[in-house]
Amino acid sequence: MDLLNTLVDKGLRRELPTREEALAVLATSDDELLDVVAAAGKVRRQWFGRRVKLNYLVNLKSGLCPEDCSYCSQRLGSKAEILKYTWLKPEEASQAAAAGVAGGAKRVCLVASGRGPTDRDVERVGKTIEAIKEENEGIEVCACLGLLSDGQAERLKDAGADAYNHNLNTSEATYGQITKTHTYADRVDTVQKAHAAGLSACSGLIAGMGESDEDLVDVVYALRELDSDSVPVNFLIPFEGTPLAKEWNLTPQRCLRILAMVRFVCPDVEVRIAGGREVHLRSMQPLALHVANSIFLGDYLTSEGQAGQADLDMIADAGFEVEGAGTTTLPAHRSDAAVPAHGPCGSSAAEAGCGSACGGCSGHDHEPVAARAAQGQAPAGEVRPDLVAVRRRGAGTDLAPNA
Repeated sequence: MDLLNTLVDKGLRRELPTREEALAVLATSDDELLDVVAAAGKVRRQWFGRRVKLNYLVNLKSGLCPEDCSYCSQRLGSKAEILKYTWLKPEEASQAAAAGVAGGAKRVCLVASGRGPTDRDVERVGKTIEAIKEENEGIEVCACLGLLSDGQAERLKDAGADAYNHNLNTSEATYGQITKTHTYADRVDTVQKAHAAGLSACSGLIAGMGESDEDLVDVVYALRELDSDSVPVNFLIPFEGTPLAKEWNLTPQRCLRILAMVRFVCPDVEVRIAGGREVHLRSMQPLALHVANSIFLGDYLTSEGQAGQADLDMIADAGFEVEGAGTTTLPAHRSDAAVPAHGPCGSSAAEAGCGSACGGCSGHDHEPVAARAAQGQAPAGEVRPDLVAVRRRGAGTDLAPNA
């Protein structure tokens, strides 16, 4: 297929595909799907070999957000029955992070709901970063706290943060349909502030909110222009009690095409399969590892993820290896040019403006999400709360995390 050969050649040279080529990837047929994955896999292996980076989320402050992001279970007015708690103490956050590190996580992502941090919040998170790094030598820490004010990114960096996550989520043209309380430009500004402060910029998207192919291509091209080191790709989990509760628009095949398009447009950055992979990719998750080089381990912010051991088994069974702490994630031409961060960021928490489709959070019942999701895609307009396991364990509870 000439299109795929062209895209592989461009990916190996770090050359930007045309918009028409990116759109053509999303328009490929199911008969061509394995060819698309194989082509994207060649680009992935060129820059990242067979390594898979593990990231672990710690929800520092859950729920009660004043923003109105339609995809988020923590949004203003949300009826989703999620955990709600104020800031974890530094020692509590460090203890929560230890569970992920023990499971092989290389990066800990500290997320807090809200429009953005106060200076006092930044100081609090700084102490948490210090506590985590004291207990875990060599661990990377990414903060995801919402919109940043002047000087806050620099203070986080001084406290030891390696990266900052703030997702664009969707295209500029459609952003106003998803969120009214802040703008697309606000998000771009925060990513730029993080970059300017020397933090590794992490910014991604949420697919499945009813957007067009053109919207997906627009946001991924914007992420390349922002030079994000890490691009988390979230797949919307429609939480009951949110405006997007009936948006079940994704299939495993669609998710794989989206990941492949992101890889071709951003060939040498960390592409992370983030919130919603268990629900939407289901049994095709291992195939997605041939395109993406990073995942979250265990649970998300407010919903249940696949058990950590199942993630590790999946990686090994698919012939990949967990990326070690001593390995630099990004290829040399990016890591040498990037400021101190070892590699890309990793949060997925839509509620904080960070990126986890919020539907990418997790919960407590013992039947795996993937098993429940195997029941199939819901008819249009039908709410599927049976597929959304709300997180009731880990940080902020007395129950052990799913790491």
